[in-house]
Amino acid sequence: MAEAIGSAAGAQSLLELRDVAKVFAPRTTFFGRGKSRPVRAVDGVSFDIRAGETLGVVGESGCGKSTVTRCILGIHEVSSGTIRYRDRDGRMIDLTALSEHERLAYCTDLRIVFQDPQASLNPRLPVIDIVGEVLKVNHLLPRSEIEGRVRELLQRVGLRPEYARRYPHAFSGGERQRVGIARALATNPRLVILDEAVSALDVSVRAQTLNLLKDLQQEFGLTYLFVSHDLSVIEYICDRVVVMYVGQIVEIANAADLFARPMHPYTEALLSALPVPDPAFKRRGRRIHLPGEVADPANRPAGCSFHPRCRFATERCKAETPALRSVAGRTVACHHAEDLALQGVNMGSSPEVQHA
Repeated sequence: MAEAIGSAAGAQSLLELRDVAKVFAPRTTFFGRGKSRPVRAVDGVSFDIRAGETLGVVGESGCGKSTVTRCILGIHEVSSGTIRYRDRDGRMIDLTALSEHERLAYCTDLRIVFQDPQASLNPRLPVIDIVGEVLKVNHLLPRSEIEGRVRELLQRVGLRPEYARRYPHAFSGGERQRVGIARALATNPRLVILDEAVSALDVSVRAQTLNLLKDLQQEFGLTYLFVSHDLSVIEYICDRVVVMYVGQIVEIANAADLFARPMHPYTEALLSALPVPDPAFKRRGRRIHLPGEVADPANRPAGCSFHPRCRFATERCKAETPALRSVAGRTVACHHAEDLALQGVNMGSSPEVQHA
């Protein structure tokens, strides 16, 4: 089972997801004429996050990336499956079996940095309260020591300590995101979820932020779950990558292997959309245009959810759902993974780094 979800022998997992599903109840349709179908936003998702690594989760909008992170944090209650966390004593704790009160003990270990730095910061509070609130609520420090801790955190993320008395409107977008990172680090977490944390930033600021995150990971021994739709960012910062389509995992692989040779046709299509600064790729017409639309999670097609858009689909793909299995040292959900010779992309030096 461990091999089938992309775990390496001897690697210690910090977090384990097994067959996690999240189904949103049907809603009454327009004018109250009946109800819509239940939406399976996440369906049977299993993967491990290893201590100290950066695991990327990619896919088109609506594929379930953010829903997975919210299930991990307890914002959404899972419909089925388990999420197990290795605490500081080495015990595996089933977070899905805990009450809301019991789960509070682990909230300081699992933190998140949101996508929009402006929307995630309270405009009526100064930075000292924004960053220090979690310390106050969880009684982690005496009130007299909170300001000193906030100033220290601001300095760690590249901001001046005297900015602690400023309000969010006085910062640029990149600086506001650094405040959000400082807030996430305030509790000395072990796992930080970065949910599209750099997508709202300019390219040059994005590069600086990515380099900062790498430095902080090394300094604090952090583990990252990096959610993004930008594959150039994923290639630069992630050790392994989980590819999702319509709430399901289609491939898990080391980042270098995934970019060099994808094994799922959906992964190949995602990679083909990358803007690579090499005219030879454009001349070869490497862009893969998928027909049709993304499948509806409330009404998935039979068999493989990707088969209506896949140029390699067979009758078996239309009738039989592919299992997530180990193929050539990685994990893939495709009946024909062994037989396909799919094209990857050599990113070389990431465009994110060139602007750093």
